[in-house]
Amino acid sequence: MEIIIRALVMFIVLFLIVKVLGSKQIKNLTLYDYILSITIGSIAADSIISTDIPIYEGILALVLFGVIGYISSYLSYHNHKVEEMIDGEPLILYENDDFNLKNLEASKLSVAKILESCRLKGCFDINDLECAILEPSGDISILLKEKAQPLTSNDIKGTLKKNSQKQKLSHLIIVDGTLNEMELKKAKKDYNWLTKYLKQKNLTVETVLLLAIDKNNKIALYNK
Repeated sequence: MEIIIRALVMFIVLFLIVKVLGSKQIKNLTLYDYILSITIGSIAADSIISTDIPIYEGILALVLFGVIGYISSYLSYHNHKVEEMIDGEPLILYENDDFNLKNLEASKLSVAKILESCRLKGCFDINDLECAILEPSGDISILLKEKAQPLTSNDIKGTLKKNSQKQKLSHLIIVDGTLNEMELKKAKKDYNWLTKYLKQKNLTVETVLLLAIDKNNKIALYNK
């Protein structure tokens, strides 16, 4: 009977913690999210089975880790650098017809695993691959070369210019008020250009939610 009561209490506490933290699909969990989830689950299981442990101690531990998860989520949402520190940042594994050996070593991923992920996403020929990126969730996203991308209704109708028909990988210059100088350089822009452009829009780096430039030099700008 005691175990049943403990199980019901822990279920209610876990339900409330999940409601506060928000839900994510398993495939979207970062390493930090996974560790937090496993820890909370282990505490709940021990608190149910180990009747020699006072139930209030288990509840206190769950609430503590719930608060830690909430604070980290709050800080990540409001500060991109904190988000990168906690969740990590995307790693380019393949670009410009070559593998990035440094990032492969950092990610501990073999070429075979990358090719497997490409096949699962419909890319069976490495020559069709434009870019492969390891996301913080552990998933590998890919971008196909223009010749390998599927036709769209706009392609069939011929309403778009050739250079803008296909998807392009954008340079993320500013994300959540944080400037990425490397991406700015890749976009063939400099800080003087950025300052002048933002001044025209009456914005600063800190007030920009997202500024991205694609390979056609098209700018996407969203302010906070």
